[in-house]
Amino acid sequence: MGNTETAYFAMGCFWGAERLFSGLGGVQQTEVGYMGGHLEHPSYQQVCTDTTGHAETVRVDFDPEQISYHQLLEVFFSHHNPTTRNRQGADVGSQYRSQLFPTTSDQEHTALRVLSEFKNQILDLYGAEPVTEISAATQLPIFYPAEDYHQRYLEKNPFGYCSIKDNGLMKCN
Repeated sequence: MGNTETAYFAMGCFWGAERLFSGLGGVQQTEVGYMGGHLEHPSYQQVCTDTTGHAETVRVDFDPEQISYHQLLEVFFSHHNPTTRNRQGADVGSQYRSQLFPTTSDQEHTALRVLSEFKNQILDLYGAEPVTEISAATQLPIFYPAEDYHQRYLEKNPFGYCSIKDNGLMKCN
Protein backbone atom coordinates (compact mmCIF):
# COMPACT_ATOMS: atom_id res chain seq x y z
CA MET A 1 0.00 0.00 0.00
CA GLY A 2 1.31 3.45 -0.91
CA ASN A 3 0.89 6.80 0.76
CA THR A 4 -2.49 7.93 2.00
CA GLU A 5 -3.96 11.37 1.40
CA THR A 6 -7.20 12.77 2.75
CA ALA A 7 -9.75 14.85 0.88
CA TYR A 8 -13.07 16.35 1.98
CA PHE A 9 -16.11 16.80 -0.28
CA ALA A 10 -19.49 18.42 0.44
CA MET A 11 -22.01 17.74 -2.32
CA GLY A 12 -25.42 17.47 -0.71
CA CYS A 13 -26.56 14.49 1.31
CA PHE A 14 -23.47 12.79 2.69
CA TRP A 15 -25.01 9.31 2.50
CA GLY A 16 -24.93 9.19 -1.30
CA ALA A 17 -21.55 10.90 -1.47
CA GLU A 18 -20.05 8.34 0.88
CA ARG A 19 -21.42 5.44 -1.15
CA LEU A 20 -20.11 7.03 -4.36
CA PHE A 21 -16.54 7.57 -3.11
CA SER A 22 -16.30 4.33 -1.12
CA GLY A 23 -16.86 2.35 -4.31
CA LEU A 24 -13.88 3.84 -6.15
CA GLY A 25 -10.63 1.92 -6.59
CA GLY A 26 -7.87 3.49 -4.57
CA VAL A 27 -10.22 4.82 -1.89
CA GLN A 28 -9.18 3.21 1.36
CA GLN A 29 -11.74 4.61 3.77
CA THR A 30 -14.62 7.07 3.95
CA GLU A 31 -16.40 8.75 6.83
CA VAL A 32 -19.28 11.21 6.90
CA GLY A 33 -19.35 14.29 9.08
CA TYR A 34 -19.65 18.04 9.26
CA MET A 35 -17.25 20.83 8.26
CA GLY A 36 -17.18 24.56 7.79
CA GLY A 37 -19.35 25.71 10.67
CA HIS A 38 -18.89 27.65 13.89
CA LEU A 39 -20.22 25.15 16.45
CA GLU A 40 -17.87 22.60 17.99
CA HIS A 41 -18.98 18.95 17.85
CA PRO A 42 -22.36 19.61 16.22
CA SER A 43 -25.08 16.98 16.15
CA TYR A 44 -27.08 16.10 13.07
CA GLN A 45 -30.12 17.75 14.63
CA GLN A 46 -28.15 20.97 15.15
CA VAL A 47 -26.74 20.95 11.60
CA CYS A 48 -30.26 20.41 10.21
CA THR A 49 -31.41 23.70 11.78
CA ASP A 50 -29.32 25.45 9.09
CA THR A 51 -27.82 27.69 11.77
CA THR A 52 -24.43 26.07 12.51
CA GLY A 53 -22.82 26.80 9.14
CA HIS A 54 -21.67 23.20 8.65
CA ALA A 55 -21.85 21.28 5.40
CA GLU A 56 -22.56 17.56 5.27
CA THR A 57 -19.14 16.29 4.21
CA VAL A 58 -17.50 13.02 3.30
CA ARG A 59 -13.88 12.41 4.30
CA VAL A 60 -12.06 10.31 1.72
CA ASP A 61 -8.75 8.60 2.51
CA PHE A 62 -7.13 7.53 -0.75
CA ASP A 63 -3.94 6.18 -2.24
CA PRO A 64 -2.76 8.80 -4.80
CA GLU A 65 -0.81 6.08 -6.63
CA GLN A 66 -4.13 4.37 -7.40
CA ILE A 67 -6.48 7.34 -7.78
CA SER A 68 -5.51 10.99 -8.02
CA TYR A 69 -7.14 13.96 -6.33
CA HIS A 70 -7.87 15.20 -9.85
CA GLN A 71 -9.84 12.01 -10.55
CA LEU A 72 -11.75 12.39 -7.28
CA LEU A 73 -12.64 15.95 -8.30
CA GLU A 74 -13.92 14.69 -11.65
CA VAL A 75 -16.23 12.33 -9.76
CA PHE A 76 -17.28 15.18 -7.46
CA PHE A 77 -18.19 17.57 -10.28
CA SER A 78 -19.93 14.94 -12.41
CA HIS A 79 -22.16 13.49 -9.65
CA HIS A 80 -23.99 16.50 -8.23
CA ASN A 81 -25.31 19.84 -9.38
CA PRO A 82 -22.61 22.37 -8.47
CA THR A 83 -24.77 25.32 -9.62
CA THR A 84 -27.40 25.27 -6.88
CA ARG A 85 -26.52 27.28 -3.83
CA ASN A 86 -27.40 25.48 -0.59
CA ARG A 87 -29.44 22.81 -2.33
CA GLN A 88 -29.21 19.38 -3.92
CA GLY A 89 -32.48 18.00 -5.23
CA ALA A 90 -35.14 18.10 -2.53
CA ASP A 91 -32.57 18.87 0.18
CA VAL A 92 -32.44 22.59 0.97
CA GLY A 93 -30.15 24.35 3.43
CA SER A 94 -26.55 25.49 3.73
CA GLN A 95 -25.59 22.00 4.97
CA TYR A 96 -26.24 20.75 1.41
CA ARG A 97 -23.91 23.22 -0.33
CA SER A 98 -21.26 22.29 -2.85
CA GLN A 99 -17.87 22.79 -1.22
CA LEU A 100 -14.33 21.46 -1.34
CA PHE A 101 -12.01 21.43 1.65
CA PRO A 102 -8.48 20.88 0.26
CA THR A 103 -5.96 19.60 2.79
CA THR A 104 -2.81 20.83 1.01
CA SER A 105 -1.84 23.70 -1.25
CA ASP A 106 -1.43 21.16 -4.10
CA GLN A 107 -5.03 20.00 -3.58
CA GLU A 108 -6.20 23.62 -3.47
CA HIS A 109 -4.46 24.46 -6.77
CA THR A 110 -5.81 21.27 -8.35
CA ALA A 111 -9.35 22.06 -7.16
CA LEU A 112 -9.18 25.57 -8.68
CA ARG A 113 -7.80 24.16 -11.95
CA VAL A 114 -10.44 21.39 -12.21
CA LEU A 115 -13.24 23.83 -11.40
CA SER A 116 -11.98 26.02 -14.26
CA GLU A 117 -11.76 22.97 -16.56
CA PHE A 118 -15.33 21.91 -15.76
CA LYS A 119 -16.85 25.41 -15.82
CA ASN A 120 -17.97 25.34 -19.46
CA GLN A 121 -19.32 21.78 -19.21
CA ILE A 122 -21.29 22.76 -16.11
CA LEU A 123 -22.60 25.89 -17.81
CA ASP A 124 -23.68 23.84 -20.86
CA LEU A 125 -25.32 21.14 -18.73
CA TYR A 126 -27.13 23.33 -16.18
CA GLY A 127 -27.32 26.73 -17.85
CA ALA A 128 -25.60 28.29 -14.83
CA GLU A 129 -22.12 28.75 -13.45
CA PRO A 130 -20.84 26.62 -10.57
CA VAL A 131 -21.18 28.02 -7.05
CA THR A 132 -18.87 25.43 -5.48
CA GLU A 133 -16.90 26.94 -2.62
CA ILE A 134 -13.22 26.05 -2.25
CA SER A 135 -11.80 26.62 1.20
CA ALA A 136 -8.19 27.68 1.62
CA ALA A 137 -6.00 24.73 2.55
CA THR A 138 -4.25 26.92 5.12
CA GLN A 139 -7.56 27.46 6.94
CA LEU A 140 -8.94 23.93 6.89
CA PRO A 141 -11.92 23.73 9.25
CA ILE A 142 -12.23 20.87 11.69
CA PHE A 143 -14.00 17.72 10.50
CA TYR A 144 -16.51 16.45 13.05
CA PRO A 145 -17.54 12.83 12.40
CA ALA A 146 -21.29 12.31 12.18
CA GLU A 147 -23.11 9.98 14.52
CA ASP A 148 -22.57 6.23 14.06
CA TYR A 149 -25.98 5.67 12.46
CA HIS A 150 -24.94 7.93 9.56
CA GLN A 151 -21.75 5.99 8.79
CA ARG A 152 -22.26 3.64 5.81
CA TYR A 153 -25.95 4.51 6.04
CA LEU A 154 -26.86 3.27 2.56
CA GLU A 155 -25.16 -0.07 3.20
CA LYS A 156 -27.35 -0.48 6.29
CA ASN A 157 -30.43 0.93 4.51
CA PRO A 158 -30.15 -0.07 0.83
CA PHE A 159 -33.43 1.63 -0.07
CA GLY A 160 -32.40 4.80 1.72
CA TYR A 161 -33.05 8.35 0.75
CA CYS A 162 -30.04 9.24 -1.44
CA SER A 163 -28.80 7.27 -4.41
CA ILE A 164 -26.98 7.72 -7.68
CA LYS A 165 -29.34 7.90 -10.65
CA ASP A 166 -28.80 6.34 -14.07
CA ASN A 167 -27.41 9.63 -15.41
CA GLY A 168 -24.73 9.56 -12.70
CA LEU A 169 -26.16 12.42 -10.60
CA MET A 170 -27.04 12.05 -6.96
CA LYS A 171 -30.79 11.96 -6.32
CA CYS A 172 -32.33 12.48 -2.92
CA ASN A 173 -36.07 11.83 -2.98
